[in-house]
Amino acid sequence: MNRLVEIRNQEFLCRERAALDSKRRVFWLAQAQEWEQRALDEIAYHFRECNLAPAELNAA
Repeated sequence: MNRLVEIRNQEFLCRERAALDSKRRVFWLAQAQEWEQRALDEIAYHFRECNLAPAELNAA
């Protein structure tokens, strides 16, 4: 889950830059959205891995 924290930090930094850099606001918000999607992907991956382990134990 440390990876998720790092991803969310990157998202936060992009949103912060968007607030401070009005000329490139759209760029930074797009970057933040990409990081947000990476975070959601990381969460989904984590839950797939967690749900896969009990299924493997039941199959054995």
